This record gives sequence, structure tokens and C-alpha cells, in this order.
Amino acid sequence: MPTLSKRIEHFTDSVIRRMTRIANQYGAVNLSQGFPDFDPPAALKDALKTVAEGSIHQYAVTWGAANLRQALARKQSRLMGIEINPDTQIVVTCGSTEAMIATMLTVTNPGDKVIVFSPFYENYGADAILSGAEPIYVHLNPPDFGFVAEELEAAFRQHPKALILCNPSNPTGKVFTREELQLIADLAIKYDVFVIADEVYEHIVYEPHTHVYFASLPSVADRTISCSSLSKTYSITGWRLGYVIAPPHITEGIRKVHDFLTVGAAAPLQEAAVTALNFGEEYYRELQEHYTRKRDFFLKGLDELGLKYTTPQGAYYVMVDVSEFGVSDDVAFCEWLAREVGVAAVPGSSFFRGNVHHLIRFHFAKNEETLQAALDRLQTLREKVQKSWKQ
Repeated sequence: MPTLSKRIEHFTDSVIRRMTRIANQYGAVNLSQGFPDFDPPAALKDALKTVAEGSIHQYAVTWGAANLRQALARKQSRLMGIEINPDTQIVVTCGSTEAMIATMLTVTNPGDKVIVFSPFYENYGADAILSGAEPIYVHLNPPDFGFVAEELEAAFRQHPKALILCNPSNPTGKVFTREELQLIADLAIKYDVFVIADEVYEHIVYEPHTHVYFASLPSVADRTISCSSLSKTYSITGWRLGYVIAPPHITEGIRKVHDFLTVGAAAPLQEAAVTALNFGEEYYRELQEHYTRKRDFFLKGLDELGLKYTTPQGAYYVMVDVSEFGVSDDVAFCEWLAREVGVAAVPGSSFFRGNVHHLIRFHFAKNEETLQAALDRLQTLREKVQKSWKQ
């Protein structure tokens, strides 16, 4: 029989999605894969009902329905402080996952180098392999997950084609400061490098931290590809609506790749989503307050359990240190945790380049009843570790 592609030998299936399957298998509280257990805004569900009863059920324009692109351009132009042309600078994709791989396939050639901060969202490693690029990893150092400027410039000296920036960061919840972003921008200009900014958690940021759009910095809009989605902001992860905002000559290339990857995102969902993009500022203030309450509730519970963690500045994840349990195989530990304790987490090693096995990631985009159920089960953690956890 013919052999399969060698590229698939260099990455596994998603560890995050695998942990959801394990959670389902054992009936665990799923704090692994980052999706809510509460509904999107009622106005958005009502809009979907209306669309479903209408006649928008065929292909939209490949790169996104015109009214959705116009709504995106109005919203993001206001927030990013740059004028975005909906006809030449936006591509609507099947989630930010497609936005990222379409961008990588557009801006990199096989053999090109790409800077990736570690820890990183697991898709970035697979995206690099699928596009034939070579990652250069730059460490984000706990507890604040900052980077060393000299290490970053050393990576730029290797003449990468692009840098991938996740801000706010998955998995750490780090929000990059304006000063950090300006340093990245200065190096990108100096070494003539694209910046691919994954900003899906743009509206989930905790005071006193603020999110700065990378494209809003001086002199970098022409080399920035901004990727995001509606999934997290409007609690519609299953709708799979993402987008890319970039200069026209880059967008033109991404549209070509996107066209042959997926043709286009679901037309009825695009139509309904326009309603959400027209929400006022009050919605985003309430969203921030909503997730701040969840974060504070869950972290208080972790404090009461005596578990160590890094306080997230944005997004809805928290990295928990399980080194007290002598964990050297975090994948096995997370499977045990789901099976024996009844709470699902993601092993930290899936996010790090290097030998990191003492961290696991929980997410708190859940109702307080769900979070409390997880915390109640975690009360048995130390007792069950002593009885049944074996490396």
C-alpha cells in the first residue's frame, strides 16, 4: 500500500479535543475544551430563528457576506483605530482556526521560519508543519509570562518570515503590554517580518489590564494580519465564524487559499451574526464583568483548595501547578484526573516547547453551578492522589 504523508507523523490529534472525549467517557466536568455551557445572547438566537425561516440558505460570497463584512469593518475600525475597507481587507472564515492556517499558507513558503511564543495554542505547531514552516520558539517566562528582549531579537536574527502573537494568550491568559507590543513591532519593522495576531479573546480582559490591537501600533498595519472570531465574544463556538483583517494585497492571497480550503462559512450563520456585531458598548462592558465574576469565583475556589496557579490577565483559562503531586507525565495525570476525580483539564505539555509537565490548564467559561461542581470534586484530589495516582 502507498504510504501516507510524512507531515502527519509530526503532530497528533488535538490534545484539547481529546480531553473532551475523555471527559465525556468518564462523565467528568469538562474544564478542558474552551466552550461555554450557557447560551449566546437572546437577540442572537432570535436572529438565527428569523434567518432560518427566510431564504438565505445558499452560498454566500466566498470571502464573506457583504453585510457581515460591513458590520465587522465598522466595529473593528472603531476599536482598532484604523480604517478598514470591508471590500478589500476582510475575509470571513470557518472559525479563527481556518483564519490562521489560511494566513500561514498565504505568507510562508516551505522552509520559511516563523517565531512562536511558548507556551502557545496547540494549533500553531500543526499550522507550521502543514504549511512547511519551521517554528522558532521564544519563551514566555512565568509567573508573568514575559519574554526576554534579547532572546526575541535573537529569533528575529534568524530571518523569520512571520511572528505569531496570541493576545490575550491561550493558555496563560497573559495580556501583552503596550511596551512589549511596541518592542515586537520595532523588531518586525527592523527585520521586515509579518506579524500574525491571533486576537480572539480581545474582549475578555481583566482590569487593570487593557488589550492593544497590534495593527493599531504605529507603522505596522501594513505588515499585520489580524485573526479573530465571533466564537468567544458571543458564546457561539459551534457557529465557526472567524475572520482575517489585513492589507488588500495580503487579503487577496488569503481569499485564494480560503476559497479552496472551505469555499465559505455558513451563509445563514453569517446573516444572523450581523445582529451581534451591531451590539453597543454596553454589551462588551457586561461581557467583561461576566467573565471577571467567573474568574474570581473559580480562583477563590482554587485558593480554598490550596492549589497554585497563575492569575489570568485575559481570556478564560488558568494554568494550575500540580508539581506537589510529583507529576512527570501530565497527559497521564489529566486522564487520571478525569477518570478518578471527575474533572477534565488539558495537560500543559501540549502548549510548551520543552520539558514542561507540571502544569495543567482549566477553563472557567462555565455557569457557576458547573464551576462549583468541579471545585467540589477537586476537594477529593489530594486524598485520591495518595490512594490511586501512580506514574
